[in-house]
Amino acid sequence: MAAPKTTIADVAASLDDRSREVFRRIVETYLDSGDPLGSRNLSRLLPMSLSPASVRNVMSDLEHLGLIYAPHVSAGRLPTQAGLRFFVDAFMQVGDLSETERDSIERQIRPTSPDQPVETMLTEASRMLSGLSRGAGLVISAKNDPVLKHVEFIRLEPTKALAVLVGEHNQVENRIIDLPSGVTASQLTEAANFLNANLAGQTLRELRSQIDSMKTQVASELDTLSQDLVKRGLAVWSGEGADKNPTRLIVRGRANLLEGLVDLEDIDRLRLLFDDLERKESLIEILDLAESGPGVRIFIGSENKLFSLSGSSLIVAPYRDGEDRIVGAVGVIGPTRLNYSRIVPMVDYTAQLMARLSRTGR
Repeated sequence: MAAPKTTIADVAASLDDRSREVFRRIVETYLDSGDPLGSRNLSRLLPMSLSPASVRNVMSDLEHLGLIYAPHVSAGRLPTQAGLRFFVDAFMQVGDLSETERDSIERQIRPTSPDQPVETMLTEASRMLSGLSRGAGLVISAKNDPVLKHVEFIRLEPTKALAVLVGEHNQVENRIIDLPSGVTASQLTEAANFLNANLAGQTLRELRSQIDSMKTQVASELDTLSQDLVKRGLAVWSGEGADKNPTRLIVRGRANLLEGLVDLEDIDRLRLLFDDLERKESLIEILDLAESGPGVRIFIGSENKLFSLSGSSLIVAPYRDGEDRIVGAVGVIGPTRLNYSRIVPMVDYTAQLMARLSRTGR
């Protein structure tokens, strides 16, 4: 029969006051400076009188529990990933943001005009989280369905074209689409002209619905290849076909993650993190992580498979629209040495603000 699983409560119950204090000091020193803490220095920091030899005995017990480890022989101790999780769950006190901090967040995210593109608001939210956390701020959101103004097809090669979409506020979106075999330059122009004549003031969804109901007219006005081109363009833009859930990921502050790196192993882990962020499927995975629990979620190191190779931590919270559907997520990515107690309320408030803006449209 399998042994019962040790819980956070079990570990907490096994620690006396001095063990808890020793552990807390080791973790806080690590989060503050990244340095291991040795028994001699630790004995000076403790509120109770404890000799270096006694501190070493306590550290040995904590090491046996899997909460700390020695990175090098005769070195001080650092928290393990399990130790960080234990600290976050059992010790960390999450405060609230001050009015000044709330005002600062709102001021940086709030749109400056009704015509400001949503993309700008998302970028500012990501940049703000990066600046306040000194990690990389991220925002994931579903692509909106803009009202269209103009469409153009630009041939890139015989089998591919760039579809340029211009929205009512002059926001531009480019998509590469596969061309039907044998499409000519005149057919590209014909397809674009047909869409421009029929799309004014409509979203992609509305346009696609209209085109479906205009099949007879489309068939009479466009040749077969141009009809196929129109359908392909609409499918790619509206997220149908291979990409069922078009989303965007905005990351700002990657340079923050380079600060203080001297170890080649740390640089390799950071490269793995950047590779993870470039993977398209990461968008949906991050949203799934945010959706699987209420409020702000903290993933440390390998606790989330998405960034397990780079050993990074992710603090993330979803935000919802007026119909209580999750439409995006905001968060911070960084090394395990993050100021969790400060970043959690920051991410939480930003998610609340994004939800409010999503519901009101601004």
